[in-house]
Amino acid sequence: MLKLKKTVVLSAVALMGLTSTAVLAEVTANAAATSNYLWRGQEQTGGDAAVSGGIDYTNESGFYAGTWASNASWADEMTYELDFYAGFGGDINETVSYDIGYIYYAYPDAASSADADFSEIYGSISIGGFSFGASVLATAAASGDGTDFGDSLYLTADYGFAIGSNGTEMALHVGHYSGDFIGDDNILDYGVSISKEGFTFGLSDTDMDDSDIKAYVAYSVDFSL
Repeated sequence: MLKLKKTVVLSAVALMGLTSTAVLAEVTANAAATSNYLWRGQEQTGGDAAVSGGIDYTNESGFYAGTWASNASWADEMTYELDFYAGFGGDINETVSYDIGYIYYAYPDAASSADADFSEIYGSISIGGFSFGASVLATAAASGDGTDFGDSLYLTADYGFAIGSNGTEMALHVGHYSGDFIGDDNILDYGVSISKEGFTFGLSDTDMDDSDIKAYVAYSVDFSL
């Protein structure tokens, strides 16, 4: 369920239009591979590796839109995930920025009984190396079973910082899910990762009774179209 932005991936290059002083719009792409696709501390491929990729459009107004796909297998007959999202973000000042948007998580080949598709409205604010976010359930294929708008809330706090001067970065994460959309009504997840030159090594866990620490190695690359 979305990106290693979900942990690691977005993009940055390739311009579509420009004036003599500023880039008006850009289209970027990303590709990644991970030894274990984790989303909010939970495995999406049963502990197997995943390959993903996406395309993003942004313009100078702060608007962006994109799509992202990965193999996934957490429900019956499911083989892949396809996400669509759009939002708006920008800088408030030199140290504070914001992001708001909508994302739809689709699982086209999952068994109809899985009721897998859902969407969220999300928002975040970043202050220096800190980022605080919230995601609220917007729609769910399982709505016929009593799952409706606002029935789940996911809150996050993240902190990233440089280690030394060689481009190595460390990220700390904690998230809290509340609601009745995925079974347990309260789940805490937490993790730590170290990244350099597209490579990431991370550890993640949740406070669920049957959970244990999961390690993963990932590599991501951005490129122009």
